[in-house]
Amino acid sequence: MKHTIRKKGFTLVELIIVIAIIAIIAAAIFVALDPARRLHEARNARRWSDVATMLDAVRKYQVDNDGTHYSSVAGLTQSENFVVGTNGVTGCDAGCTGVTTQPQCVDISSIGTNYLAEVPLDPATGAATFSDYYLSVDANGAVTVGSCDPEGEGAGGGGSAPTIRVIR
Repeated sequence: MKHTIRKKGFTLVELIIVIAIIAIIAAAIFVALDPARRLHEARNARRWSDVATMLDAVRKYQVDNDGTHYSSVAGLTQSENFVVGTNGVTGCDAGCTGVTTQPQCVDISSIGTNYLAEVPLDPATGAATFSDYYLSVDANGAVTVGSCDPEGEGAGGGGSAPTIRVIR
C-alpha cells in the first residue's frame, strides 16, 4: 500500500481572502473613529486646560497679594475682552473670531513662575505675541479667561464650536 503525504496549510487564495476581510474591517473602523474629529476634540481639551491654568495663575496672584490684581490685569477696562499676548497696544483684535476683543493685548508673561511657568498658547494658532486666549475682569472683580477660536466637534470638526470659557 502506498500512502501519500499531504502537507497541511492554507492556499494562496484563502490567505488573500482573509487579508481582504481584515483590510475591509480596518477601513470601516478607521472611518467610524473619524480621526480628524478626535484631533479637534483633543485640541479643545487642551484649550480647556490652558484656560483653567491661566485663570488659576491670575487668581492665585490676587490671593497672594491681598486681593490686588496683577498690574496688567488691574489696568484693564472692566467687562472688555483683551487677548493674552505680548503684541502691545495694537493688533490684538484681529484674530479672535468667537469674541469681540480690544486692540491692545494684556501681557501676563511676567506674572512669575510661582503662578505661571509660561503663558499657554492655543494648540492650533497661538504664538507668544497672540496666544489666542482672552481675559476680562468685570465690575465685581470676577476674572474670565476663554479661548478665541475653539474648533467644531462635529464630523471632521465641522460642527458647532463649544464656548470654552472659565469665570471666577
